[in-house]
Amino acid sequence: MEALSKAKQKWVRSLQLKKNRDQALLFVVEGEKSVLEGLSAFASHLELLVSIDSFASQIPDQFHSKTFLVTNKELEQISELKTPNKCIAIFRRPDTVLLSDQFTIVLDGIQDPGNLGTILRLADWFGVKQLVCSKDTVDCYNPKVIQSSMGAIYRVIVHYTDLASYLRNSPQQKYGAMLNGKNYKETDYAENAILIMGNEGKGVRPEIEALIDFPVTIPRFGEAESLNVATATAILLAEIIR
Repeated sequence: MEALSKAKQKWVRSLQLKKNRDQALLFVVEGEKSVLEGLSAFASHLELLVSIDSFASQIPDQFHSKTFLVTNKELEQISELKTPNKCIAIFRRPDTVLLSDQFTIVLDGIQDPGNLGTILRLADWFGVKQLVCSKDTVDCYNPKVIQSSMGAIYRVIVHYTDLASYLRNSPQQKYGAMLNGKNYKETDYAENAILIMGNEGKGVRPEIEALIDFPVTIPRFGEAESLNVATATAILLAEIIR
């Protein structure tokens, strides 16, 4: 292991910007647990690993040639976090293939990184292999998404596409979370269906709503105006996967 040069420090810092991550087809992971999980699940995609000296002993020997040491101060300067952890890993993005015979979660305009990260984590928990997102959904490689996904980013495929075109061409049954729909517990779900979740404030946009085969709703018993989209996704997935 050698020290991280000033030029490489500048390059790592540049990856805080989405346009630079997109151009390089890379993503950044911070924190001991997430980095070690990535080294296990995504070993062949590792581009570079940055570590402070006290964490270096936990890095498997096979990654030493790609590992560079920094001081605590240098880590603070290249980290996205206000309180940096002990390491940063940079991975190449995987090539993705859209699967047409899998249960799929479709996200229409999700904006909050925490919501997307939680939905990724839910997908991972329930064995859902892919998300299909509108082009205006928050970037799945946003550092806040990666942190809140708790490692799910390594196992759940995420596609960004024109949703209307994708849904029109898909033969799968389409279920959409709506305020006015059939009770989700009284609905029969196809095995390899599509579940459509809408924007936090506006819900599913009209052109996507028109493509839903089965609107479903979670009955309300109190006075809350709506459910958080990640919470609603959890409730629906628990019933659908069951």
